[in-house]
Amino acid sequence: MSLSLSRKSQLEALCYKFRLDLINLLYSIQTGHPGGSLSVCEILTSLYFEKAKVDPNNPEWPERDRVVLTKGHAAPMLYRILAEKGFFPIEEMKTLRQFNSRLQGHPCAHATPGVDLSTGPLGIGLSAAIGMALGLKISNVDATVYAIMGDGELNEGTVWEACMAAAKFKTDNLIAIVDRNHVQLDGTVDEVMPMGDLKAKFTAFEFQVFECDGHDVSEVCDAIDMAKALKNRPSVIIADTVKGKGVPFMEGKNIWHGKPINHDEYKLAMAEMRGAM
Repeated sequence: MSLSLSRKSQLEALCYKFRLDLINLLYSIQTGHPGGSLSVCEILTSLYFEKAKVDPNNPEWPERDRVVLTKGHAAPMLYRILAEKGFFPIEEMKTLRQFNSRLQGHPCAHATPGVDLSTGPLGIGLSAAIGMALGLKISNVDATVYAIMGDGELNEGTVWEACMAAAKFKTDNLIAIVDRNHVQLDGTVDEVMPMGDLKAKFTAFEFQVFECDGHDVSEVCDAIDMAKALKNRPSVIIADTVKGKGVPFMEGKNIWHGKPINHDEYKLAMAEMRGAM
């Protein structure tokens, strides 16, 4: 079911707020990963505020949907959204990547409410998500596991081994989502390790493939609905996105994978983002 115009506007307003807060935060602490956090914003917002079944008052609720941010370097955006959802106080965001903080540089399931899997080493998240999906099936729990991967992460061979297992075990309660922002740490994906036709690749691994504009919350939500309706096969949503989305001088630039934001860059980012309102 497509979003109403009013609901779409509400989610877009949240995304705008999250981007502003993210740039403010990363500038203030002089560390973190802006590029991939900005590109995944609409995907995570659509999940946590529209599609995923979670309860901030009961983070360990057995019947909850699981959201695995396998591209763990985008933790700043995940944390901001979890805070807005009520898993922990928004004021705690200022402790990001500081000693003794629950908000580590990459998500930690042991420390942070709302985090379902500790991630960071790329390539491990999909395998774990498949295990979660199979566990839920064995336990007769009607819940969905969402695994959000980066396209640079697809360079990892373990991802494709996991895909073979997902097809074999028919994990139809698993939805993989690729944040297809076309850029990774050292350059574009095509420069570092060309992935070719991702739709054809996943189709060859017996996934049902859906594609969408990863910055359009309506398209993201529609793709999730279509994937959830699918039975007896795993599914993947290839969400076309822009690294650094929302801050024009960061967009599509690999240097903003993890570069600190200096004062002049911060002022420019604020001007550009507020001018786009």
